[in-house]
Amino acid sequence: MAALDLLVVGAGPTGIAIGAEARRAGLDVLLVDRGPLTAAIQDFPTYMTFFTTRERLEIAGLPFTIPEEKPDRRQALAYYRAVAEHHRLPLALHEEVVTVAAAAGGGFQVTTRSAAGERQRAARAVALATGYFGQPRRLDVPGEDLPAVHARYREPFAHAFERVVVVGGGNSAAEAALDLWRAGARVTLVHRGAGIKPTVKYWLKPDIENRIAAGEIAARFEARVIEFRAGVVAIAGPQGVEQLPCDAAYVLIGYQPDVDLLRRCGVTVDPETLEPSCDLETCESNVPGLYLAGTIQAGRDTGRIFIENSRDHGGRIVRHLLERSTDAPVPGR
Repeated sequence: MAALDLLVVGAGPTGIAIGAEARRAGLDVLLVDRGPLTAAIQDFPTYMTFFTTRERLEIAGLPFTIPEEKPDRRQALAYYRAVAEHHRLPLALHEEVVTVAAAAGGGFQVTTRSAAGERQRAARAVALATGYFGQPRRLDVPGEDLPAVHARYREPFAHAFERVVVVGGGNSAAEAALDLWRAGARVTLVHRGAGIKPTVKYWLKPDIENRIAAGEIAARFEARVIEFRAGVVAIAGPQGVEQLPCDAAYVLIGYQPDVDLLRRCGVTVDPETLEPSCDLETCESNVPGLYLAGTIQAGRDTGRIFIENSRDHGGRIVRHLLERSTDAPVPGR
């Protein structure tokens, strides 16, 4: 089988944008994802509205035509599916990339695994656009894997009149706490900081702070969870150890990139920041022909790169790939 010009790992907005740019350049491309198309957005809260305006979420030259200024989750899912359909992107979904290894004749040999077993694909270049939403950060305390403890928040209605503990002090935690409270839950927010994070959205921060000040949402600041048990969350704070009655808990403390895959591919990763070695102009890593796109470039600082400020990564990758490979032989052809 002939080698692909470009194999893209990840079928989120960034991966779709790369694939569309490759198709427009006449390259033979394939998007591979261990889940469905736009899996991360599917895992966003059901009724979430993006902070970013619609035009800044546009990719691949296709207008995001909706009447609202800021799209919601459902509109974004429909839009990115439409981009993939418009550009007729080849997809291999529910297929996990296991290894990306240098091929003897140049390029890469990519091993994937799915329900059908393992498969080998040859590619002249590979772009990793895996994001970070697949790996929620953990507290690493006893009981964190109990069924009532969740790392993702979807919607509040199952928790009406229940006692819910929300762990975190950023946007996700504040939004979930407010949403749950407005749906009738009795909410306690637990955060290791002295207050709500200053980076919380400007319209959200006074809302959550006013609810806390009024006693409508309970808060435990400068506190940390030490254990989850059935019906209880144990925390340690300024007043010592406290047992919070709890029917459900949400640990919403952010996400981190899958650096294990990067390292398996030979990419150098800073052990402290988790930032990979990457030329920001071309998106090429320290492995020639292996590109990194989207939020994967940011390491631990996941709030630094979003869809809106990485939309051009696909164009950078395709331009560099075309420039560096004008006279290069393609393995398998």
